[in-house]
Amino acid sequence: MLDKIIQIFKIPDLRKKILFVLGIFVVFRIMANIPILGVDSQALQRFFGEAEIFGFLNLFTGGALDTLSIVMLGLGPYITATIILQLLTMIFPKLQQMYKEEGEAGRQKFNQYGRIATVPLAMLQGFGMLSLLQAGPDPVVGALSPFMVLVWLLTVAAGSVFLMWLGELISEKGIGNGVSLLIFAGIIAIVPMEIGHVLAVWDPAMLPAYLLFFAMALVIIAGVVLINEGRRNIPISYAKRVRGMKMYGGVSTYLPLNINPAGVIPIIFAFSLLLFPSMIATVLAGVGGIVGAMAQSVEIALRSPWVHGSLLFILVVVFTYFYTAVTFDPKSIASNLQKIGGFIPGVRPGQSTADFMYFILNRVLLVGALFLGTIAVIPAVIAGITGVMVFQFLVGGAGLIIVVSVVLETMRQIKAQLQMREYETF
Repeated sequence: MLDKIIQIFKIPDLRKKILFVLGIFVVFRIMANIPILGVDSQALQRFFGEAEIFGFLNLFTGGALDTLSIVMLGLGPYITATIILQLLTMIFPKLQQMYKEEGEAGRQKFNQYGRIATVPLAMLQGFGMLSLLQAGPDPVVGALSPFMVLVWLLTVAAGSVFLMWLGELISEKGIGNGVSLLIFAGIIAIVPMEIGHVLAVWDPAMLPAYLLFFAMALVIIAGVVLINEGRRNIPISYAKRVRGMKMYGGVSTYLPLNINPAGVIPIIFAFSLLLFPSMIATVLAGVGGIVGAMAQSVEIALRSPWVHGSLLFILVVVFTYFYTAVTFDPKSIASNLQKIGGFIPGVRPGQSTADFMYFILNRVLLVGALFLGTIAVIPAVIAGITGVMVFQFLVGGAGLIIVVSVVLETMRQIKAQLQMREYETF
């Protein structure tokens, strides 16, 4: 491992990419600690102490929300825009055709729509957050003039767009997925604060709960590694072809299907979608009347670890199937195999091959989705049993799953870069 680290920093191009990513992380952490003016810090602490759901949201912004920084919304609006557009591909065939059939140009156009949709969504989420912070007997933000409200909304929207741009810079000039790496950086930034909080309120009576949480953390890490590295190999054979005096083909290989092709995306999607009902219910709870009473009931229900865990499990399973259906197309793979003379032994080329891949994929995904959903809710279940949540980054298991998955994916890409340079020396 030490030799590989030394080798990474000996290669100028790879060293430059890693240092670029670390530099982006520094910029992100600086932005996350620049607060918006006009905030009552003591009222803000009381607000986050009472509204547990915003502690979950703070997890994905790297602590930028509990300081009400200029990037307080994090990458939430961009992720939400991406979810909405991918849902729309199932409704509008032209949008699906653009994403799946028009190649790289179509995907770039699709991504551009996501960037454009990020701005109004950031403004909308910023307005909802501002209304919530101004409500109640102990407002976090005082009364603002219309001009200051506009400045406030433009600031938080610009912060989200800036983070979106940083994520795309990492994907383009760095290494790894930019959005996932920024969420990873935000979660890691919270860990020292959480350790300090545990030490500050240390109670020997809670030692069994602490040990149980750490044991669950080890189980989650092992499970994520198992699922991310698991493959279902489909045998592929190639027909022999004679061209001139040479014979081509006649070899056998494998088409690897990941147990969880969607990676960490279902977790991010599920948490982003699960936060919306809680936020809306929290806002409407102060309205009063029938609407306020219903919203308060919904808010209380969503605070239950059992309800929250059940919804998270269902959403993770659904999004695993959904995201895989959007990004993985067995028909296209079957068509490409047929063009190059490849076939699955015992299966006819063309539509039969696509049907066979659907058959295998759906069963492999069932294992991956159920396992991913289970390890996502293990800490929430333990919290429901013990009544204690040790670390915020273990909330719902999502934080730990994201950290482990991003580390594995980044290590895989770095390993591929090293292997590519080793081949170039031959």
